[in-house]
Amino acid sequence: MTDIIQKINKQIIDTVEQAVRKAIENKILPEVGIPSVSVEKPREKSHGDFSCNVAMILAKKAHMAPRKIAAVILENIPTDSGYIEKVEIAGPGFINFFVNDKWLYETVEMIHTLGSDYGKLDYGKGKKVMVEYVSANPTGPLHMGNARGGALGDLIANVLIKAGYDVTKEFYVNDTGNQIEKFALSLELRYLQQINGEDSVEFPEDCYQGIDIINHAKNYIAANLEDLAEKDSAYRKRVMVEYALPINIENIRKGLKRYGIEFDNWFSELSLHKSGELDETIELIKQNGNAIEKDGALWLIGKAMDSEKDEVLVKSDGSKTYFAADLAYHRNKFLKRKFDRVINLLGTDHHAHALRMKNAMPAIGISKDKLDLVLFQLVRLMRNGETIRMSKRTGKAVSLDDLLDEIGVDAARFFFNMKASGSHLDFDLDLAVRQSNENPVFYVQYAHARICSMLRILKQEGIDVDAVDYSSLDMLVEEEEKELMRKLAAYPQEILISSRTLEPGRLTRYVMEVAGAFHSFYNACRVKGVETGLMNARIALVQATVSVIRNVLDVLSIDAPEKM
Repeated sequence: MTDIIQKINKQIIDTVEQAVRKAIENKILPEVGIPSVSVEKPREKSHGDFSCNVAMILAKKAHMAPRKIAAVILENIPTDSGYIEKVEIAGPGFINFFVNDKWLYETVEMIHTLGSDYGKLDYGKGKKVMVEYVSANPTGPLHMGNARGGALGDLIANVLIKAGYDVTKEFYVNDTGNQIEKFALSLELRYLQQINGEDSVEFPEDCYQGIDIINHAKNYIAANLEDLAEKDSAYRKRVMVEYALPINIENIRKGLKRYGIEFDNWFSELSLHKSGELDETIELIKQNGNAIEKDGALWLIGKAMDSEKDEVLVKSDGSKTYFAADLAYHRNKFLKRKFDRVINLLGTDHHAHALRMKNAMPAIGISKDKLDLVLFQLVRLMRNGETIRMSKRTGKAVSLDDLLDEIGVDAARFFFNMKASGSHLDFDLDLAVRQSNENPVFYVQYAHARICSMLRILKQEGIDVDAVDYSSLDMLVEEEEKELMRKLAAYPQEILISSRTLEPGRLTRYVMEVAGAFHSFYNACRVKGVETGLMNARIALVQATVSVIRNVLDVLSIDAPEKM
């Protein structure tokens, strides 16, 4: 088992279950059965290392006071083997466990043995999971919502991989529908303005106003491609979209790669139309009795989505809705590509659509429990305490590229993952570039670089830092040493909890705590100039620390510098 805390939990659970069983066999407790025992970490250190509420669970069935049950269990718990050193009863009947330091030393040895694999779990059992995120409209540059969704989604995917799932990262390309029609019109009008003059055609306010649309028109003409001025509108739009859309998609791909995000698959919405999967899905819904015709359109009935409101699948003009295409897309995910679980990341402005989509899964033969939604709040960029909405360079809304130009990839990915997805995020641009311990990503990276520097200097002075000696680890008895080891031991649990809750942003807090524990250790405990055995033990602890920090930063897709 690669999770030492899980190992201790198992010993405590096994010990408690044996104690309850023994008390029942000796008629001290009535025949109440063996309950499901859970172990948690007490909030107060004085309450021990681990705690169990089994006595409260048994109280009602046994018709006994919880503290009396706890006392019975206590009498039957051995403390002369394994990790358990002392057991106490607290409050109304909590059983608190104090463990010996053996687990801390085993943690250091385990980290050295596993290296980059420390923190990897088999929790997911290789189940196929798709994480779909970013999926920005390919009609313009990536914005702040895409930036936050990208950082969150990529970390969720990385954590699930670490937890033992078979993960596919996917970008859903919305290359058809209303937004593409607006994109086509915008391109056509900008093209005609370039050919015939700006006043030759009116440019509506609801078209895409960005300079990128103008640049597409200029670049098309500069490339001496087909003269479209005398062609009909439908042809002109199609040709301009066929020219500009691949450029936009490639720019999005390059921007995300710069951001440290590379998708396993880019899935085209248009392919659902061309392959016939969209028509298949609509036909399936009709056959299942979940569709109704009214007002010349085809609707998914509300009761199929636990809703009082019906949802349009096919409009009266025969065109299919985005909702219908999204249903076909999810049918493709689950039934065609056989994913066990799908996780969609969306901004909170998509909440209603996302909830309807989840509730509509049974209408296409899929359990809605298989689809998880992670909805994230918007970002507010701050500088000098004021909200920033426009880029200094372009005068337009701040794009992902603008952000990365200013603060870099590491700060962006770290800051976007510092709060739960459902929380609003005030992104402090001044803090993100500050080279001080107030900047959390700098604080963590500096801890990594400081350890690398320490090991480098020791090596230069003739100390063999690579020959790890575990025999003297029990010399690590200072509280700063123990606290650092406790933090290192918690890493697999952080991966486990993050994979269960789909809130892996807790890893940024965790790695900051590891860095803080290391700095406290560094200030309190000398490595060089102490007895050889203690020096070797502290070197082993320092190496384990740098390994864990590096592992966490790797999951975050953030650089772990050796010099700063």
